[in-house]
Amino acid sequence: MRPGDQKDAAALQDALTAFDGRVHALPGIKSPNRRQALIEQMIESVRRVRYIGVLKDRKISAACADPRNDCFDPLKAAILHQHNGDTDEAFWLVFMFVHFGKHARGGWRYIREIYGRFGEGGLWDWASTSADVDSFRDWLHVHTEKLRRTNAPGGFGNHRKYESLDAQSDNGTGAVVESYVKWVAPPRTHAVLIADTLKQAGNDPSKAFACLYGSMDALKRFGRTARFDYLTMVGKLGLAKIAPGSPYMVGATGPLKGAALLFKVAGPPTRLDDLTRELGNYLGLGMQVMEDSLCNWQKSPTKFKPFRG
Repeated sequence: MRPGDQKDAAALQDALTAFDGRVHALPGIKSPNRRQALIEQMIESVRRVRYIGVLKDRKISAACADPRNDCFDPLKAAILHQHNGDTDEAFWLVFMFVHFGKHARGGWRYIREIYGRFGEGGLWDWASTSADVDSFRDWLHVHTEKLRRTNAPGGFGNHRKYESLDAQSDNGTGAVVESYVKWVAPPRTHAVLIADTLKQAGNDPSKAFACLYGSMDALKRFGRTARFDYLTMVGKLGLAKIAPGSPYMVGATGPLKGAALLFKVAGPPTRLDDLTRELGNYLGLGMQVMEDSLCNWQKSPTKFKPFRG
């Protein structure tokens, strides 16, 4: 643990002890090593969430938005487009960031090569893709084997490791992209989609998050994790005033296992969702921090290990 985190760790230690004694038992962290591992995961998760805010305040090189450049990064590109007033492109890059993810060895290669059309001219940006999804799917079909080449590391990120590049099947990347475009429904913009949802939710950030989360049933291959990751990133970037009101345990795997290990109570996932929300509010931690830290903690509950992806 970093020296600067000691004060936060002590505060979490005290708050967990108080919650355990006054609100609800936390049998999963009775042993000091388990409690310490969870605290370190919480601090690590807070740092990851805060990083986006730090990134937004930094000067980002325009090269980071150019897929021909090795420094290309979809989140930095999204921030640059957001700063330039192109919010549709910023949302699109967040979608690509979530759908493809970052491969452990290949990094952003899938996104960079698809978005940049292999440097053949033009981009598969929001304007081009949303205007002609069929052409995007045709292009992807022609280039799929090149993307899959074995002489360059690449692939989907850890959260998306079961996804497919297939352009023509009902469950491959082609279909996912088409379903995303239909969800936004051009000529409606992302901004209008968000504004309409916020109005429907009475400008309540958590209710708007829930409405958007539910509406994403229309997206193929975008389950609980992808929706949560997409919407929380949209919120952190300031593209929409939304935030999760719960950790969305229903349909989860790792976070649900972490909550079950921590609380050790019987009942449906909604019960663990309620308890995790209550604990997060007590600790003063956001729901993404709770979801992320519990997911990573259950992978190594007795010793802190940093996890990415």
